Amino acid sequence: MFTGIVAAVGTITSVAPLAGGLDAGVRLAIDAGPLPLADVGLGDSIAINGACMTVTEKSATGFTVDVSRESLNKTVGLDAPGEVNLEKALTLAERLGGHLVSGHVDGLGVVHSFEPVGESRELIIDAPHELGKFLAYKGSIVVNGVSLTVNRVHDLEEGGQKVCRFSINLIPHTIDVTTLRHLAAGSRVNLEIDLIARYVERMLSMSQAI
Repeated sequence: MFTGIVAAVGTITSVAPLAGGLDAGVRLAIDAGPLPLADVGLGDSIAINGACMTVTEKSATGFTVDVSRESLNKTVGLDAPGEVNLEKALTLAERLGGHLVSGHVDGLGVVHSFEPVGESRELIIDAPHELGKFLAYKGSIVVNGVSLTVNRVHDLEEGGQKVCRFSINLIPHTIDVTTLRHLAAGSRVNLEIDLIARYVERMLSMSQAI
């Protein structure tokens, strides 16, 4: 489990294909940047851009993870060198500063706009229509591993497709300490819906089916 509070911005320094041909995944070498790794062991989980991955090798300054083809198909930002948001798995002794996050990407969103609003910036994202029922005013959403609060949400049709468009206000601190500062209109992002909303929807659907 994670909180969606990014601990550090690291860098994917290399992407190497795993044995197995086109259907195989890749091995990522990651420079952890300021993320402390003394308490990280082999087999531990680290969220990379919101996707939970398992540490397979570790050095004093970095680590490697193996990313399956399925994970590559369902995420963005894990297939090429570049900056990534990092968060170590939550322990029971830590503050829950964001919200409960599983590190399982539910879908990909597309940035509609990312514009200054006063001292902050408004991030507007088009999410897949099927995720819309999990998004609510003042509810939680994870974007590229960052726990954020939804300010507005609208279901609409864009380019002949139904989408759920929601907006988020990013304060300067969040922009400074995460990779969200690199986003622009058209950027794709990893989305994870609220864990509690997922279970509520399941319980409601089962009660209606009985």
